[in-house]
Amino acid sequence: MRSIPFLKVRGIRRRWLLNSISILVMILAVMVIAFSLVMKNYYDSSILSDMESKARTASSYFGSYAASSDISSGDYLTIAQDYVSSFEDGTKIELQFLTADGKVIYSSNGLTLSGTMPETPDLLQLQDKQEITSWTGTSAQTGERITAVSAPLSYDGTVVGIMRYVTSMRLVDRQVTILTLAAAVACLVILVLVYLSNIYFVRSIEVPVKNITGIAQRIAGGSYGIQVEKKFDDEIGDLTDAINDMSLRIKHAESMKSEFISSVSHELRTPLTAITGWAETIMNGEARDEQDVRKGMGIIASEARRLSGMVEELLEFSRIEDGRFTLSIEPIDIKAELEDAVYTYHEFLAAEGIAVYHHDCEEEFDPIPGDPDRLRQVFCNLLDNAAKHGGSGKRIDTEIYPVAGDVVITIRDYGPGIPPEELPNVKYKFYKGSSTARGSGIGLAVCEEIVTRHNGELNIRNADDEYGGCLVEIRLPTGT
Repeated sequence: MRSIPFLKVRGIRRRWLLNSISILVMILAVMVIAFSLVMKNYYDSSILSDMESKARTASSYFGSYAASSDISSGDYLTIAQDYVSSFEDGTKIELQFLTADGKVIYSSNGLTLSGTMPETPDLLQLQDKQEITSWTGTSAQTGERITAVSAPLSYDGTVVGIMRYVTSMRLVDRQVTILTLAAAVACLVILVLVYLSNIYFVRSIEVPVKNITGIAQRIAGGSYGIQVEKKFDDEIGDLTDAINDMSLRIKHAESMKSEFISSVSHELRTPLTAITGWAETIMNGEARDEQDVRKGMGIIASEARRLSGMVEELLEFSRIEDGRFTLSIEPIDIKAELEDAVYTYHEFLAAEGIAVYHHDCEEEFDPIPGDPDRLRQVFCNLLDNAAKHGGSGKRIDTEIYPVAGDVVITIRDYGPGIPPEELPNVKYKFYKGSSTARGSGIGLAVCEEIVTRHNGELNIRNADDEYGGCLVEIRLPTGT
């Protein structure tokens, strides 16, 4: 027989159902048992109360009759026997007349033989207390559960007989059983409905999660950029959005990484080609004169420095990625550090026809906590970027000034600026935009890391005046 798919219980569905259904089963079982006991006690107490009322009425009737009439004890017993024989509820309750020592004389329906001595607890208690007593239990003669109520019949203060009401609890037990079964069936129906609703609910979670898991596995396998169809506007929908966003980000990161590798390969090839070419020219004696040799050696040295800078940049990024990137914090003169970086680049940029103007502020700054080497690395990288990408403007401005307890350093060029759509991405690692965009590698990502570790901010935007260009702002806390 083929199994029904939606009734299979496994995985998260199994855990859910075991946790919820097991608790529900226990609750329903307790409810059925409690209902059964309540109904049994209700019927038992109702029947017992009715029988005690009848016994009390009969005992009171005969007591008042004996007190108001001039009759003998024999006549009294005869009247009691007549009362028993004319008992109207004989189909439900058996009325017995017994002697004072508990021997049956007469039964309303003849079920109990004359001369029988029931010897049940109600009779034994009545003989001791001489008052109405009751008992519910199993009959020794029939083996069925019965309820018995016994009332003493007194004449001149002496018990001369016992009026005993007896009823079988078989119909009551049967009724209680039927009601219990009905309650159990109702609980079973509730259990099935809850089970099916839980199956449907868990399935509505399980199926989307399986789909998302499948997409995540495909993403892990290299299918970057694929999207999960969003069907729910809830936590599952939020998870879908997160997976889709992750997929796009990974695709974007992989694309930038590929572009970065391509760019680095190209940039490494260019200086290596120049170094190799001039080295072979000099080594083979093909240089025309000493001036050519000197020129070639200069090119080799320049390209070697360029390669060294690129390798250092890659090492810095590697340290950031594996957590080995550290700072040596000490009190520093931030104005002096910036001035040194500007002075270092001033002559070099002047040789390329780029003027550097530094605008100092009159206010002196207290020493701030920082790593001087790392901050100078940031300044030099930003000045180099300004010259490389904005050198067409032939001018670079630097400035330092205080704002709200912070130190603000700006570096501005007058080049073509950055395309607006690329501005949000220029600080991302491996990002390479258009030929005029900053951040074509990891230099700005390293700068961002250094400034962030100084609890500062690095902001890059286009200048908003008619001269254009790019404006880089570094904001560092003074620590005061």
